[in-house]
This record gives sequence, structure tokens and C-alpha cells, in this order.
Amino acid sequence: MTQTAAIIGGGVIGGGWAARFLLMGWDVRVFDPDPDATRKIHEVLDNARRSLPGISDVALPDEGRLSFHDTMTEAVEGAVWIQESVPERLELKRRVYQTIQEHCDPSAVIASSTSGFKPSQLQGCATRPAQILVAHPFNPVYLLPLVELVPSDQTPPAHVERSKDILTGIGMYPLHVRAEIDAHIADRFLEAVWREALWLIKDGIATTEEIDNAIRYGFGLRWAQMGLFETYRIAGGEAGMRHFIEQFGPCLEWPWTKLMDVPTLTDDLIDKIAGQSDAQSGQYTIRQLERARDNNLVTILRGLKGQDYGAGALLNAHDARLQGDIRLPDDLSKPIVTIDRVVPLDWTDYNGHMNEAKYLQAFGDATDRLMWLVGCDADYIASGSSFFTAETHIRHLDEVHAGTRIRVETQVLQGTGKKLHVFHRMFADTRELATGEHFLLHVNLETRKACDPDDRVAVPMARVAAAHADLPRPEGAGAAVGIR
Repeated sequence: MTQTAAIIGGGVIGGGWAARFLLMGWDVRVFDPDPDATRKIHEVLDNARRSLPGISDVALPDEGRLSFHDTMTEAVEGAVWIQESVPERLELKRRVYQTIQEHCDPSAVIASSTSGFKPSQLQGCATRPAQILVAHPFNPVYLLPLVELVPSDQTPPAHVERSKDILTGIGMYPLHVRAEIDAHIADRFLEAVWREALWLIKDGIATTEEIDNAIRYGFGLRWAQMGLFETYRIAGGEAGMRHFIEQFGPCLEWPWTKLMDVPTLTDDLIDKIAGQSDAQSGQYTIRQLERARDNNLVTILRGLKGQDYGAGALLNAHDARLQGDIRLPDDLSKPIVTIDRVVPLDWTDYNGHMNEAKYLQAFGDATDRLMWLVGCDADYIASGSSFFTAETHIRHLDEVHAGTRIRVETQVLQGTGKKLHVFHRMFADTRELATGEHFLLHVNLETRKACDPDDRVAVPMARVAAAHADLPRPEGAGAAVGIR
């Protein structure tokens, strides 16, 4: 059954929440009195649709239904999750909660995107304070998985656990902040870096671009996959964290930073920062900057997925939840769908369509899925046997671009003994894009020689081959490169 989320406030953060829920299969109801709210949210959705599906290696759920409403009363009707993303004014937020609680389901989660207020402050005038907590995300909400989940001492543990389950279900990482604190956890780090950056600009030491370069070409890359303490543990060498602290701890007493002091944001300093920022990025529109950001994030996140590390491990786990159990379909009278996914942004080339190497990756992934389905899984391979590809032939029939949902249907042409002969057909809906024909041999991993599989693989593989023997031989099977 499709669940419903209500988004109260459709700015950058509210729009990101709407995109995250919508693309994860939820119906989304939006309230925002801004006359441009519909346009703004649709622009955020355009960015999300081209980027979020591409960080999954399986298809996302069917997109939910998006609706815009004239009142909060309408928007919260039937909502399981209500996300408040209105401006950071405490009295405004409290008035919003009073209206929401008059009309929402008492069991619904009411979550605030606030970056600074504590939940106990938000609950001040609430009818049901236990219903309200903080769920503070990071921009863009539809790509970055972190959300700081902050309850108060009035929040029941069951309400917190339910909130965690919902956030995990839409591919996010709920960081449970167990004690209320101003600005939660992550924003306190950002505030420290921001303060120091303001001093460096005010004192004429660095420009906005030089500060950004120091982050994105240096420690920002380390932080993206290991965070702070794991990075510093490595800096301690073989002696580890203790040695790092002993070596660099005394530096904390040196006058390196001005973290306990804040420069006054005079008109001159504001003009200086704004002018440098214009010189750095003023040639780009906000939409161009957002797309560059999303392209870069998708590339980094997909790289981390390949290593199953940091945010990549989180995304792989979410893929596994979306995919469910991997098993042979009950109906083997037709080709098996082995791939159902979206072409990610980093699979395209200078011609604007999918790179030919990625066709091989897609078909290779399809072969791997078939191997898994017939029993050649991680446990089987660990026991000493696997399949090696001996020959491959790919035909490129039509173009495919980033964001296209592709489906690979696999037919087993031979699957007895040590030989596995498969034919893959790639589609976008009914349009055939490419075919891949692969011949594999079953191999003993110790001797590296071909051998027959044992019954764990031989029996299901023969069952599929027998069922597919009645299918028409696919066009192009057995073909070589030909010039017309």
C-alpha cells in the first residue's frame, strides 16, 4: 500500500524532501503559500529524476503521486510522515505545528528540517509534543543520505524507531542524536569551518575560491569516505589514534584558529565575500551549479559503492532492500529479467549517450545475476568453483541516454555440463537497444581448468536451459561482426 508524506514548505529543503519521498514510491502532498512553489519543486524534481535513480543498481519503486494543496489542512490529510521545512523562526514553526496537529493523524510523524532548534523548543505550544521531533537533512536531500534524528525526552522510543524505519526505507541514514544540543552534530562542524573561513577572508589571507579549493582538493575528499576520526587514525600510522593525538594534540593550544571568536559581518566584509563569490561562480545559473553538484555527487557515490565503503556501503544495503530475495522466477517459459535499472549520469560519453564499455558492464551484470539465480553465488564461489567468460559479442542497435530505465532479458541457449551460453537483450520499454551474447565455462578455481559444476548449479541451470529450449532462437544469436 502506497504511503503518503506531507511537505509543509517547498523551498530548497522541502523540495528535496518531496523528491526523495516521491522517487521512493510515496505519494507526496505539498503546502506552500509561495506562488512559485509549484515551479520550484518541479525544477528540483527534474534534477532528482536525472540523478537519484542512477545511484541505484536496481530499479526504484514506481514514482508516487505529487499534489499541491491550498491549505495545510488538506496537505496533511492521510499523511504518515509530515515534514516541516518553513523558515527558521520559532514562533512560525510553533503556529504551523498547532495547525497541523488539529488536522493530522495523531500517530503521524511530525518532523522538522530545522538546522538549529532543539525539539523541546519546537514542542513548546504543541497539543501532542511527543509527536514532534527533528529530522535535519542535508542539501540535496534527494542524494545525501544523512538525516539527524533528534527526539526530546518526551518522544516515546517507539516513535523514534518508527521514524528510523521510515527514513531507512527511503534510502537515508538516520543518525540518532541522543541528547538535545543546539545545531545538533553536523552543523556544529560546519559552523566551526565557516567561522574560520570568514576570518581568512576578512584578514585577506584567502578568497572564497581558494578556501573552496582547499576543501575540495584536499581533506574534503578524505572526509567524503572516511570522516574525521578514521582519517586521523590513518594519520597516526601503525601506532594508531593514540599516537596521532600525542603528536598533534599540543597544537590545540597553539593560536592556529579563531574558533572562539567571530568576525563582525560588516557591510564591507559582506561585500567582499559576495564579490569574491560572484567572481568565482557568478557565470553559472543556480540550476547549472545544482546539476554540476549532482553530477559530481553521483560520480563520488557510485565510486564509493564500488568499494562498498562509507556512503557507498549504505547505498548498496538500500539496493539490497529494494531488490529483495534473488531467486529464479516461477515462470521459466520466457526470458529472465536480469537487470532493471536506470542509466546513471557517469555512464555517458562525449556523444551524450551510453559509453560502449557500459553496455558490457550492463550485460556483465546481467550474466552475474543469472549465475546467482542458478546457484553460483558467493558461497558457491567460495567453495572453489565459478564461471569464466570465454567470448562476448555485443550489438549496438539504438541510443540510450542517462536517466533511461533499461531492462535486460536473458535467454539461456545452452546450460548443460561445463558450458553456459546466454543471450541478453536490452530494452527501454519496448525499444530494443542492444544485445549481448556470452559464452562461459565452468572452472575449478584451484586448477583454473574447466570442469562440470556440482548439482547446486547443474540442476537449476539445466532446468532453465530446458525451459528456454522451446523459445525462438533470438535474432543475432551466433552472428559475427558484419559490414553491410
